[in-house]
Amino acid sequence: MGWTFLKKKKGLTLIELLIAMVLGSILIAALYRTLMSQQKTYAVQDQVADMQQNVRIAMGQMTREIRMAGYGGDILSVFGNINGFTNIITPASNAITILLADEVGVLKQNTAKGTNQLKVTNATIFNGDKKKYLCLNGLNNYLVQSVTGDTITLTSPLAEGHPINRPVYLVKAISYYLGLSGGKTVLRRNENTGGGGQPLAENVESLEFTYFDTNGNVTASPPDIRMVKVTVTARTNMSDPGYKGEDGHRRRTLSSNIKVRNMGL
Repeated sequence: MGWTFLKKKKGLTLIELLIAMVLGSILIAALYRTLMSQQKTYAVQDQVADMQQNVRIAMGQMTREIRMAGYGGDILSVFGNINGFTNIITPASNAITILLADEVGVLKQNTAKGTNQLKVTNATIFNGDKKKYLCLNGLNNYLVQSVTGDTITLTSPLAEGHPINRPVYLVKAISYYLGLSGGKTVLRRNENTGGGGQPLAENVESLEFTYFDTNGNVTASPPDIRMVKVTVTARTNMSDPGYKGEDGHRRRTLSSNIKVRNMGL
């Protein structure tokens, strides 16, 4: 006679299932909160990194150009002014304009003393009444009369000869100041040639310039300026509700003391 043994089937009770679901929900919620917190941290770090990079790039360019203010020889004695600016440095508390020679090409052939024509790479850069200030070798200055192809005709003959590949400069008046773009405050750079100010860095809240003479005293006299202190404050693009700052934006302030190399001893 066969015996049949009834085996008890094992499984989860409803209470056990509910407990497992609750524990699983808690675990998923904890993982979700951890993931969201990490994403928020990464987003904040990314914004801070962008802010710092932008302001450092802007500060670096301002530093290089302010340091070179006056480069190009006797700019004002030859030209009188560069697009209306009559000082090597035109100072203001929240803006600055500097005059300098910026290399834009080289001579394509040897050029003899007494000629008034040059063959220059990128000669078309000198097209326009506001781009007529040419400097050769960082020292000799001439007004441009006309440009045809790669040939530049000057209003006066060369005082000395220059060999091929000698650098050719455009003398510029470069301004830095704050402006608005898309509802945001931006640092602008303007070469004052008709194109307007171009954005250099976004979310720059403040821009300050302080000017010092050779003795380290604060001065507002353009001929006496020997050092410029630049202070820039930038903020993150978006606010962080969890940040305890006054409006949720993180900020960074950079300062640089710039000695002006071409403004006398």
